[in-house]
This record gives sequence, structure tokens and C-alpha cells, in this order.
Amino acid sequence: MLPWFTGKPVVAANRSHINLCVADSTWEAQAAYEFDHNASVAAWAKNDHLGFEITYIFAGIFHKFRPDFLIRLTTGTNLVVETKGQNTAKDQTKRRYLDEWVKAVNEHGGFGKWQAGRRRVTGRARD
Repeated sequence: MLPWFTGKPVVAANRSHINLCVADSTWEAQAAYEFDHNASVAAWAKNDHLGFEITYIFAGIFHKFRPDFLIRLTTGTNLVVETKGQNTAKDQTKRRYLDEWVKAVNEHGGFGKWQAGRRRVTGRARD
């Protein structure tokens, strides 16, 4: 990958496909640090320029949802993680479509086991 410059915060990464993760928020920076230092995480990637997106319909309009991170746990399970500080109707719709994607890919059986992981950063709850 060619070098690039950013004014956003970066987090050093050892278990990711690149050595620095550009964080779009301090919440993402905290999540990236946690993923890189958590013994249960085998590998992770910030979903930036990877092409992974889920199409959904909200208020009658098609949108593309790009979850923040893709994670492989040491158990072999893959997680799709979105960091959120809100729980809007649009966010609920995104989660519903993500849950449908997870169900479909798991029923197919050819892409490993997947789960939707959510990191809620307001309050104390983390899903």
C-alpha cells in the first residue's frame, strides 16, 4: 500500500493487515487498541477501502452500511463490529440488515462462522 498522510489519530497495530489504523473517532481508536491487545483476537481489520458493505433500505431510500471493523477471534469466529454512541432508528435498521447478512452467510456455510458484534460506547453497556 502506498504511503498516505492523515490528520486523524492513528493506532499502532500488530494483529491487523496494516501497521497503523486510522481512527475516525476516539471511540474507534479505543476499539482498535483493545482489539490489538485482546488475547481472544487473532486478527482484525478496519473496514476502510476493503469493499465490505451491506445495502439496506431506510425511509424508502437505499443506503450502504460499512461496519467499522472485521475481527477474527482465536476460536475461529468472525465478528462484524460497529462502534456506536447512539441508537437511532437508522442505526436499528442497519443492525437488522446486518443480522440478516450474518444469518444468510452462516446458513450458506462456506465462509466460516460470523456474528454481529456491537461496541456501544455510551454508558456502561457493550454488546
